[in-house]
Amino acid sequence: MLNYGMDTDALIAHSRARLSHAAQRRLLQEKYQARMVFGWNGGMFRATPEMITFLSLYGDQRVVIEDLYHNPTEVNAAELCDLMRARWQEQMNAWLCEHQTVMQNR
Repeated sequence: MLNYGMDTDALIAHSRARLSHAAQRRLLQEKYQARMVFGWNGGMFRATPEMITFLSLYGDQRVVIEDLYHNPTEVNAAELCDLMRARWQEQMNAWLCEHQTVMQNR
């Protein structure tokens, strides 16, 4: 909370700390978004809740989906869904741990 009776140096230090904190959070988001990308069955995919939901609708069927580079790739929906779900949960748990550390150091 800002104290408007603070001197200029204290206000500058407070402002820099807030900017640094925002930059750390943004870097964490970018880091873990990049870790959601993985290669499988000849395609590059990003684990997202939307893709996990989409693939879960097809069960154990083989489907053709577009990878990150706009290439059609035939996959087993259940296998890819399981891989994406595991990747998503693993990376979100790691992101949460780092995020909590940044929040505590604030």
